[in-house]
Amino acid sequence: MLPKRTLAVFALFVVSVFLQNRSALAQIGTRFPSERQVVSDPVTGVPLTFLTSKPVGDSKIYQTHHQWASDGEWVVFRSSRVRGQAMAVNERTGDIVQVTEGGYSGMLCLADHSMSLYFLRQPAAAAAPAEASAAAKTAKGEPVAPTGPAEIVRVDLAALFSDSASGHLKRADVYEKVCGSIPMTWGAGGDMALDCTEEFAYFRVGKEEAARHLAPGTKIESTFGPRNMGAGPTGLGKMNLKTGEVSFIVAVPFQIGHVQTNPWVPGEIVFCWETGGKSPQRTWTVRADGTGLRPLYPEAGYEWITHEAVVTKDEVAIAILAHRAPGVGVDKPDPWGPSGSGDHPTGLGIVNLRTREMRIIGQVPMGNPGRSVWHVNGSPDGRWACADDFLYRLWLIDRQTGEMMLLADLGHLTTAADHIHPTFSADSTKIEIQCALLSENKRSMNICIVPVPEDWLKRVRQEKP
Repeated sequence: MLPKRTLAVFALFVVSVFLQNRSALAQIGTRFPSERQVVSDPVTGVPLTFLTSKPVGDSKIYQTHHQWASDGEWVVFRSSRVRGQAMAVNERTGDIVQVTEGGYSGMLCLADHSMSLYFLRQPAAAAAPAEASAAAKTAKGEPVAPTGPAEIVRVDLAALFSDSASGHLKRADVYEKVCGSIPMTWGAGGDMALDCTEEFAYFRVGKEEAARHLAPGTKIESTFGPRNMGAGPTGLGKMNLKTGEVSFIVAVPFQIGHVQTNPWVPGEIVFCWETGGKSPQRTWTVRADGTGLRPLYPEAGYEWITHEAVVTKDEVAIAILAHRAPGVGVDKPDPWGPSGSGDHPTGLGIVNLRTREMRIIGQVPMGNPGRSVWHVNGSPDGRWACADDFLYRLWLIDRQTGEMMLLADLGHLTTAADHIHPTFSADSTKIEIQCALLSENKRSMNICIVPVPEDWLKRVRQEKP
């Protein structure tokens, strides 16, 4: 028998190992202590509410999608607290709750009219939850082939939060329900969006299935730009979330990315030609029945259009970049072509989906070190727009007056693991971002809420003539 002292040391070791690996074992509904803190922006003085503050690999949902659950209290985000799982944080209390257990792939989709979270789960990722939030890879760095059909999963957030608060958690399958499966041959990726009716989910379809739906003689696009992305074909599919029925929507001869929906108009989809940079024609829209496929904003060759986001019932915000020197790609060849320079009109553009008109409503001031707007968004009430710049700072625009202000400097940490990707709340009073201001290594990001200034909110809204 081991001496008591040895047993005690061994017991402490076991407890230590358990605590260190608790996050890897945590089940859906596991709660984590609040990290909430409010700090003033170092330049503008605006109060920044950090809902997370530890260096554990937090990142927000992409700016094209909802960030808050339908109750407006919980913000859902990605995190490495439990690798491969999603988290939610209560904006008021700071409580953090794990909201998936079997992993997820790609986009997290929050419903407007129910406390529901939807996402796509690929079997290869589900078998290895530590890699579920990204493309799973083998030891040699090669992608892991799916082991079965991809599934669309719904999480009942209301029941989960209630049971988590009471401490009476149940099995994961009580909260997670599989809506249906997508055939392996469709090559469904994690780029997914939820229809505002919550009746359908739309997802990207791979080359093999998309090729079957292209019209004969269609020219297949090759890669574009130095990142060797953009080649087609790809397509869009949809699933009836009540019956699980899967159907094909449309095929295009290029690589689809940034699939999103109109939160007010059923069956309206916006997506992009994804190249990792400048595209020949970036923005596109289509109806869920496959009709109405067209460029959203028909761009010129010298325009670098990026980071489109549906912002109101009839409008999409786009960024027209001015991050490169005038004349780039003219005097000597450039892999992206003669685009993204300030010798043509640039800025945050608002495109009307109905009239097809576009207006530029703001741009980083000429000569400012931020250079250009980059990722853009707008408030659902149509009053405000926002953008980050190439210094990872946050700008706010009054769409009525045209006034533009630097809302938050955020330490201008271009060393951060990602851009700040601003997104407005449903009530149009605040903006969620991700940033590395609190990070000691100036890289790891946290979830942060930035308010629209009170004096701006009090401005009288003028009715359109």
